[in-house]
Amino acid sequence: MEVIFSNYSILIVDDNEINVMLLQVILEEERFHIYAAASAEEALAILDKNRIDLILMDVMMPEVSGFELTEKLKSTEKLRDIPILFITALNSPNDIIKGFDLGACDYVTKPFNQLELVRRIKHQISLIHSRNIIIEQKDRLKETMESRDLLYSIVSHDLRSPISSLKMILNILSSKAEENQLPAELVDMLYSGSDIAEQLFCLLDNLLKWTKSNMGIQTSMSQAFMFDETITGVIEVLLPTAKLKDVAIHLQLQHNIEILFDVDVMKSILRNLIINAIKFSHQSGNILINLYADDKWAVFEVTDHGVGMSIVTQDRLRAKIYGTYSLGTAREGGTGLGLWIVQHFVTINHGEFYFRSKEGEGSCFGFKIPRISSDEQILY
Repeated sequence: MEVIFSNYSILIVDDNEINVMLLQVILEEERFHIYAAASAEEALAILDKNRIDLILMDVMMPEVSGFELTEKLKSTEKLRDIPILFITALNSPNDIIKGFDLGACDYVTKPFNQLELVRRIKHQISLIHSRNIIIEQKDRLKETMESRDLLYSIVSHDLRSPISSLKMILNILSSKAEENQLPAELVDMLYSGSDIAEQLFCLLDNLLKWTKSNMGIQTSMSQAFMFDETITGVIEVLLPTAKLKDVAIHLQLQHNIEILFDVDVMKSILRNLIINAIKFSHQSGNILINLYADDKWAVFEVTDHGVGMSIVTQDRLRAKIYGTYSLGTAREGGTGLGLWIVQHFVTINHGEFYFRSKEGEGSCFGFKIPRISSDEQILY
C-alpha cells in the first residue's frame, strides 16, 4: 500500500518562526503540502478554508494555548477527526497525559530527532491513508449492496413472477390435455414444457434463498397452516414432471397436523425433496409420500424405489450436503442446492433432516419439525 505524501496537507501551529521554518523544510523534503499558523486564530482561519490531514501543535502559545486549541477542535464536528501531534518542550508526565486526554494522537518533545519525527508523521499519515481507503471501500460496498438489493428485487419479482405464471399456465394446459384427448405428442410436449418451467422456477428459487441466507438477508414470515394441504398443493404442481417418467405418486397423509413455518420456504423444501425422488426414480416407478405425527413432531418422508446410494455416496453427502449431486436416471442434471435448502431451513427452524438409502433399492429423505398441538394457541 503505497502512500503518496504529496496528496496530504499538514498544518504547523507554532508561534516560533524558526521552529516553523525548520519543520517546513523537513516536511517539504518529504513532499508534504505545508500550512503554517502562529496563533489559534490563524489556525482556525486556515482550517476553515483548506483540507488539513494532520496538525503539528505547539503547546506554549500566547492568548490561546495548544491544549486549549485542541480542546476547541475536538469539540467541533467538522474538525474533531483531524489527528493532532504535539511538538513541545513540555515533557512532564502530566503534560503528556493531558495532551492524550484531550485527543492527541502522538507526542514529540523538543528538541526532536528529525528522523524520529518524520517516521512518526509518516506513520500517522499512513493510518489516515488506510482509514480513507476503508471509507472508500465502505462507500463502494454500500453502492454494491444497493445494486444487489435492486437485482434481487428484479429477479424476485420481474423474473420469478413471470416464470411462476408460465409454470401455472403449462400445468393447467397439461391437466386439460388428456381430458380433451389431444395427440400424445402434444401432451408430451406440454408435460416437457411444464417440467422445464418447473426446473427454472426451482433453480431460481433455490439460488435466491441460498444467496440471501448466506448474506444474512433472508426474511422469514412464519404462519400456522395445515401441513397436508400444502403438501397436496405442491404435488399437484409437480404431476407433469412425474408423468414425464410415468412415475406414480402415492400419498399417506395424516390430516389435521398444523405447523408454524414460512409457507414459501416450506413449499421450496417439499418441491426439492419430491423432485429429487422423481429424478432418481426409474421409468414407471413409484414414490410414497408420508406425513404423520410423532409426539410433538410432524414427520414428512419421501420414499422412492430408484437407484439408491452407495455407502460412500451417503457418507459424502452427510459430510458435505452442498455441492454433492449426481445425474438422475434420465440424465437429469442439478446444482446440488436442493438438499442444502432442505437441511438448512429445516435445521434453523428447530427441525431435523435425515435420509436412508440402499444402493439399487431406493432412498428415503425426510425431516421432522415441531407441530402445533391441539392445546396450543397461536397469537397473531
